[in-house]
Amino acid sequence: MLKQSLVKQSLLLAALLLPACFANAHDYVAGELQIAHPWSQELPPNAPTVAAYFVIHNNGKSADRLLSVNSPIAGIAQLHEHVKQGELMKMQQVPSVEIPAGGEVTFAPMGYHVMLLELKDRSLLSDGKRFPLTLHFEKSGDVTVEIAVQKQPPAGSEKHVHAQ
Repeated sequence: MLKQSLVKQSLLLAALLLPACFANAHDYVAGELQIAHPWSQELPPNAPTVAAYFVIHNNGKSADRLLSVNSPIAGIAQLHEHVKQGELMKMQQVPSVEIPAGGEVTFAPMGYHVMLLELKDRSLLSDGKRFPLTLHFEKSGDVTVEIAVQKQPPAGSEKHVHAQ
């Protein structure tokens, strides 16, 4: 009886800890940088491009720079940002993105984002799928993350945040 009770308690504990393990599994590390929750929104099958988003935390004492990105699902991958020009928001490519020491940069809709063009493998762009994206940093080197495709953006992802 005691053995059966311990088995039940162990199973309950494992079930409770499982979501925490999955949450932590969606964070990646490159040097002093932590890349948190990479995601993309599911788009219609005929969409010509797709955007990818994430948050980069710099736990180091010196700035780093995201130089470029690439993914096997796209012929072209570019760093972009939205900027306000007059009353209009305009998307433009940027050569790199500085990640300040002790700060973070959020890649989100209407802010910095990765734009994937010339899509090759649309099978990975539906809800629940994942696709690889490699980030190339000046100091921290390369890190490949898995972008989670979701029907809806995660809560709090609507705004571009750049904090130092």
